[in-house]
Amino acid sequence: MSSDLQTPPLTKQGTLPLADQIAEMLVRDIHTGILSDGDRLPPERRMSQKLGIAVGTLRKALAELERRGLLKRVQGSGNYINHPVNVENVYALFRLEKIHGPANPSAQLLGVEKTRKPATVMLPGSCAHAFRFTRIRHLDDTVAALEEIWLDGRITNEIDTAKIGHSLYRFYLEHLDLRITRAEDRVGVALLPQWAPEIFNKHKNKHWGFIERLSRDQYGLIAEYSRTWFDPSEVRFVAR
Repeated sequence: MSSDLQTPPLTKQGTLPLADQIAEMLVRDIHTGILSDGDRLPPERRMSQKLGIAVGTLRKALAELERRGLLKRVQGSGNYINHPVNVENVYALFRLEKIHGPANPSAQLLGVEKTRKPATVMLPGSCAHAFRFTRIRHLDDTVAALEEIWLDGRITNEIDTAKIGHSLYRFYLEHLDLRITRAEDRVGVALLPQWAPEIFNKHKNKHWGFIERLSRDQYGLIAEYSRTWFDPSEVRFVAR
């Protein structure tokens, strides 16, 4: 995926050389997800014009990124961001935590089915089917959340449920060669769905916290859509 820069022209500030400023700016954009692993930077001449600097200065900055292992320079192709995402770190960015102290997370898989995409599921693309995962999330012994997760059918033709552990992101990475690199969450409140298991019966007329998530893969394409209902009296949603 090619990435274009939205940064205005730079001017030298303080005693830090301009090339170092540019290198630090790019490092920041990499670590905050603005630039993702595999993104191709604009051609050096166009990039230097955008930043208002000399090509030589830009090349010094790119050389520093290459030295740090954050850039791959491919002869005849261009400059590519090299920053594979650690699946555990991505998982930690968006999570549920117990209000009254730390707790160990776990997940109970209720089922997996291959089905046509409903109109309410935001998974664009030509593939007509998706895999629907349903899970109960626990924090220690507390029932914390109910999840419905839709994985686009373009990713795989079958799912081996025996290989699914507590982290779907790890399952995706190890068995489907799928890395979730970006996620957009929308948080609100909602009633529990009609399909909620009996363990949730006493809560069915109460509003719970509600998260809708769109997740993108290593190519920048939407791969997963999920809905999570969480008990606000027990847990809170934390984004880092």
